[in-house]
Amino acid sequence: MRLQLLSDLHLETEAFYPEPAPGAEMLILAGDIDATWRGLERFAGWPQPVLMVAGNHEFDGREWNDAWPALRKFTAALGIELLERESCIRTDAAGRRIRFVATTRWSDFDLFGPLERDRAMRAAGYFMRLMAATRDGQPFDAAAVRTEALRCREWLAHALGLGALGLRCDATVAITHFAPSVRSADPRYGRQAGSASFCNNDEDLIPSVDLWLHGHLHCRHDYRVVRAGRAPARVICNARGLEDKGETRGFDPLALIEI
Repeated sequence: MRLQLLSDLHLETEAFYPEPAPGAEMLILAGDIDATWRGLERFAGWPQPVLMVAGNHEFDGREWNDAWPALRKFTAALGIELLERESCIRTDAAGRRIRFVATTRWSDFDLFGPLERDRAMRAAGYFMRLMAATRDGQPFDAAAVRTEALRCREWLAHALGLGALGLRCDATVAITHFAPSVRSADPRYGRQAGSASFCNNDEDLIPSVDLWLHGHLHCRHDYRVVRAGRAPARVICNARGLEDKGETRGFDPLALIEI
């Protein structure tokens, strides 16, 4: 299956007009498309099926409990399939069954281990204040994000484990907004406490997939993770980022990813 991947378009402030990639069989939106949601209307009537996971900015200034059902209704009306802790199987043009396992997978702040968690959560305070979201009327702060992240992690580990139980599919693709490895950290900033707000330590889960697609980092990545006795797993981020910060250099919105 040939996939087109877009994320971190930030259409609430950026001027970008997405186009279908020639030859693509599906479009993956890996979050942070538009904090206002209005930019999602550009994907209405898209010629290929569209799968999406929400990014953190889809919740900016919103109450969590209200945002989820509203976003589901909004995307469904546009023909976009929003997935959160959900899996689906799609058949490609060659008749292969591809399993997609998807969740936002928020930061659990354990990227550098439990001893560094408090420091990472303090660094996350800045990002949470910018997000200005609430849950149950309380600030959606680093502690609330970690709680949600652990639920995502538990679900993801279980869903990927189903493949080992013989679920019939030809390939498995994970879709998350947050990155699964420190290898996806932005090279401009290196490995610092703030990196744990963007990347998780899901290295043990990567061998369970053939392809892991993510966003959140405003840079591009395409690397492989060795798996014993099998072809390497591939991890890809094709985030656009912000033009005024020079983050769009090297971004190819029409790139095709084969699985």
